[in-house]
Amino acid sequence: MKNRLLQLVRDNAGRLPKNLRTEADEAGAIVYLYDVIDADFGVSAAQFNTMLADLAGRPVTLRINSPGGDVFDGRAMATAIRQHGNVTAIIDGLAASAATYVALAAKEVRIAQGAFFMIHNAWTMAVGDKNDLVETAALLEKVDGALVADYAAKTGLPVEDIVAMMDAETWMSADEAVALNFVDAVIDTPAATAAARWNLAAYHRAPAALLAAAEPTPIPEQADDPAIDDDAIRRMHQRLRLYEFG
Repeated sequence: MKNRLLQLVRDNAGRLPKNLRTEADEAGAIVYLYDVIDADFGVSAAQFNTMLADLAGRPVTLRINSPGGDVFDGRAMATAIRQHGNVTAIIDGLAASAATYVALAAKEVRIAQGAFFMIHNAWTMAVGDKNDLVETAALLEKVDGALVADYAAKTGLPVEDIVAMMDAETWMSADEAVALNFVDAVIDTPAATAAARWNLAAYHRAPAALLAAAEPTPIPEQADDPAIDDDAIRRMHQRLRLYEFG
């Protein structure tokens, strides 16, 4: 579990340039969230929420292509989106794990034809004795419970159905996501080709089309990898970072 989590972070850190940008005028703004959701390896809640605060009073179109990331940063982003109010989310390529409830916080969610939407249980890295690990497991259950509640509220699906979908790591096509009410509408534009650049090999059930399209990324030894150093690993443990990330 730990190795798979580190693999996901390492593979996708720097796979695309850190990409959070905005195009704004007096009529409104477009915000692009095309990155991992992570304070160290991608876009943090602090960056995102500051950008959104600068757009107060304007309608915002939030375009998403993200494999997910840190649960708490994702939740903070979702809170800021709800508070902003006038946000429409468009899933251009991929909204996986933490990126899904960032999207669902918008007043309307649309998805490009050919894009994917994935939900699953949260992950974490834990260190400690049996009591520490029991506490961590209890925290994971609480996090998953909050996610289940959000998904159920959006879709109207029974809680037990959402739990089963998260347990199974459920990937949905654009049409499936709309049919299940996670997303409000499909837009008739092709999915962003950048979605194929994410390395999703550590997921249990990533679609073969995405795995085949991704360029292979060699995983260097940690000592030679500037993207993940000892200080970053320590920060992960100190924050009890939880990942909806594979």
